[in-house]
Amino acid sequence: MNKTEIELQYDICDKSDNAIPVIIVAAGASSRMKGINKQFMPILGVPVIARTLMAFERCNDISKIIVVTSKESVIDMQLICEKYAISKLCDIIVGGNCRHQSVMAGIERLDNNDKKVLIHDGARPFVETKIICAVVDALNDFDAALCVSKINDTVKKLSDDGIVAATIDRSMLYSAQTPQGVDVEKYKIACQSISNVEALTDDASIMENAGYTVKAVIGSGRNIKITTPDDISIAEAFVRGENEV
Repeated sequence: MNKTEIELQYDICDKSDNAIPVIIVAAGASSRMKGINKQFMPILGVPVIARTLMAFERCNDISKIIVVTSKESVIDMQLICEKYAISKLCDIIVGGNCRHQSVMAGIERLDNNDKKVLIHDGARPFVETKIICAVVDALNDFDAALCVSKINDTVKKLSDDGIVAATIDRSMLYSAQTPQGVDVEKYKIACQSISNVEALTDDASIMENAGYTVKAVIGSGRNIKITTPDDISIAEAFVRGENEV
């Protein structure tokens, strides 16, 4: 795939007044990928993390990119950033033993004048420019923000022995996605105020548990997280569909 073909897969945001940094979290163990680092899995020839990075590279609401990865992946990550011309990259650092530790490692690399920041899963390569911009915009009025996707399946609550205990009303249920955005200082305060902060699975939950207001913006069903080998097939179908338009 040449540079022109890659560029056509992403919209370009027209504004830059609200530009803020993004922390790309890509330090996971990829335990469900049969020993293969999902960040470097190719989607029709382009690595997952490269597609993620390009999405933020081409959004003018993003000022700089901090990548958090594993110690073993630092050099490979640097080579990918060079190959795909990620000019907004300002740092590649080693993450911690859990997602929260990796996010905090990224937070520590922010400049003093970085008052707000986005946090995004490296394994979500199909985030759209309009969604990135919507989360950034929401941070103008709220302590935190995230994108969400409507749950379309019927949701069941099960008992401990696997018996259906109830059918949950799904009309107000949404799946949390990334990017998620936070006010940096309030996020630090939130982390210090919660005793089990590492048990919380996303940054919006940390802000919510600390009593801050979290705004949800509607994301996309395409904004999938690559978790299993089957997800690569789905991702390839997305790209083929884009190339046919």
